[in-house]
Amino acid sequence: MMEVLYEDNHIIAVNKTCNEIVQGDKTGDTPLSEIVKAYIKEKYNKPGEVFLGVTHRLDRPTSGVVLFARTSKALTRLNEMFKEKSKVESRKSKEELSTVNCQLSIKKTYWAIVQGAPKLPEARLENWLVRNEAQNKSYIAKPGAKEAKQAILSYKTLAKGENYTLLEVNLETGRHHQIRCQLAAIGCPIKGDLKYGAKRSNPDGGICLHARQIEFIHPVSKQDICITAPVPNDSLWQQFAALVH
Repeated sequence: MMEVLYEDNHIIAVNKTCNEIVQGDKTGDTPLSEIVKAYIKEKYNKPGEVFLGVTHRLDRPTSGVVLFARTSKALTRLNEMFKEKSKVESRKSKEELSTVNCQLSIKKTYWAIVQGAPKLPEARLENWLVRNEAQNKSYIAKPGAKEAKQAILSYKTLAKGENYTLLEVNLETGRHHQIRCQLAAIGCPIKGDLKYGAKRSNPDGGICLHARQIEFIHPVSKQDICITAPVPNDSLWQQFAALVH
């Protein structure tokens, strides 16, 4: 059953499970956006077509918070926030980053369970990535390589187990498969992520990457909003979450 994390007249956030798709694709599987529409239609007894705007996406095998707009006003303003975030990502200096209007900022925090442990308990990773469309995969490239885009993230260790480590990841850029590719490059592929070097798949076919939290200014009320998605109902996830709290 769909888990609603936050809901008001203008926005709704849900906790996506791994293997759900946010929008329709060639598989023909029912997307999360349609499930949310059906929920709104039934709950509020809405006649006709329900409006729902997709503001961002998560990879199919990834779980966590996904934010939708329930009104055109909210969609326009949230799109502006994400667009401004993309502009910020294209700027290279920290000084420029700090000058951006905070009301247009959206911060997403991820949790990842990785194989082994990174050499440094926390670090900032900077790489150049090239996307291979045919393989739906990104690769580390030399700085300035053709079609390469700069990818920057920071991580810190939240908990360690015998074989796996829980990392908190904050993105400074939003490149294709960025977290998956960059963590694999330091020898710590995400658990279950065969595409990027994991030893074995997860039973549910997903990967242990979870969009844990999203923080932003409400597009209409202008209030500070912070939405946290509970981790998947999986023994390893639950064990790590208990260690953090």
